Amino acid sequence: MELDLAKAKEFYKGMLLIRRFEEKCVELYSNQKIRGFLHLYIGEEAIAVGLMSALGEDDAVLTTYREHGHALARGVRAKNVMAEMFGKVEGCSRGRGGSMHLFDAKTRFYGGSAIVAGSLPLAVGMALADKMMKRKRVTVCVFGDGAVAEGEFHESLNLAALWKLPVLFVCENNGYAMGTALKYTQSETDIYKKAASYKISSKQVDGMSVTEVAKAAARAVEDVKDGKGPAFIECLTYRFRAHSMFDAELYRDKKEVLEWKEKDPLLAFERKLQELNLWSGINLKEFEEEIKGVIDEAVEFAENGALEPVEDLEKFVYSEVSDG
Repeated sequence: MELDLAKAKEFYKGMLLIRRFEEKCVELYSNQKIRGFLHLYIGEEAIAVGLMSALGEDDAVLTTYREHGHALARGVRAKNVMAEMFGKVEGCSRGRGGSMHLFDAKTRFYGGSAIVAGSLPLAVGMALADKMMKRKRVTVCVFGDGAVAEGEFHESLNLAALWKLPVLFVCENNGYAMGTALKYTQSETDIYKKAASYKISSKQVDGMSVTEVAKAAARAVEDVKDGKGPAFIECLTYRFRAHSMFDAELYRDKKEVLEWKEKDPLLAFERKLQELNLWSGINLKEFEEEIKGVIDEAVEFAENGALEPVEDLEKFVYSEVSDG
């Protein structure tokens, strides 16, 4: 993949927006502005940015409950994501989903799911519909390594392979399914090999490198759209924060966390740009100021948003059946 200054700016700004947005979410959660569950993506930004760069407007995205980064990288507006966190009607899911259920039809972001592996069969169904309708597009399904232990993982990969569906499976392998290390739950810890056993084109990449993810995603998307069937990418990554804001994080050695922080996707990309003599073209101060403005606007928008009225409580819950 050719990396010019314009692409470098796009990648760096995209990752920085996710990082600063989530850091603000931590502050707001501590102040009880954001309630409920909150799963942070800090440390994994390279995957969302690299992956979304390979997609077209007609492609669909389904993901996990750790999906703020995916939504922002896909183009869901920061103010609508923040309003959703606040439970306001102006949120991308009308305040009904919160952090774990972001949704935006305009960007074909079909969002997060609180059910581990829950998005896999949905992705297979959407890809099947596209194939039957002869639409040249791909459905991307993002999930964590914990989903591999679920039956839906195997059933979905098997059907996708049998029916040669236009779906790209992306596993964000951060080494821990909540608080359990992968080595304690899987006899084969190279997850891409499991996908390969279903005769799916599979690849393992450095999930801390935005360029490596983008390169692998672009090739996979091209192959899928060319009718070669499903593809699978395993991204080796690491979350720098605990599983959720409720997690005491007693299962990880602090030394391990610090070692992974040396591979921070922002720092790693900076080093790469320095090697390519592109870093001098990155105005970090300008990026920080621009992103701060976006986040401040998002918080103000969320603060001033409206809570859904009680009389609308049953709206979108039950379908109305006419007597006719």
